[in-house]
Amino acid sequence: MGTTKKPDQIVFNEEDQRYDAALKPYATGVGAPKITATDTVAWKNKNIHKVNHHINTKYVELKAAYDEMMEQFEYNNLIYGARFNFEPVVGETYHLYRDKKQEPFLSVIAPHECSFDYVGSFRLNADQMWEKINLVSRK
Repeated sequence: MGTTKKPDQIVFNEEDQRYDAALKPYATGVGAPKITATDTVAWKNKNIHKVNHHINTKYVELKAAYDEMMEQFEYNNLIYGARFNFEPVVGETYHLYRDKKQEPFLSVIAPHECSFDYVGSFRLNADQMWEKINLVSRK
């Protein structure tokens, strides 16, 4: 028995020696629609834009958090390097000033009660970190 070439419209697998048109994941008939590669350029460009926007947004958030952390670090360095003659209490508000030599000092005296060179007001939190606070009024 010799092997004969089958017509093009017949789907015959030479290796398995069987007809397997029903097993193919695509249509095999002569009247089947043409198989063309999908143009994915528009889809890629749209999703690249979304991914870039997402990454840029995340970067801006992280940068803002970093800047805030660095500001807190700088204030903590300034306050812990300042002069004060008392042990600060967690949760209390203290005021940072500069003396005539531009040296920082911490005080319980509010800015409206004195004429010192006011730098800012801070509260010591439970982690022993100083948090900058905004006073409602400086009358």
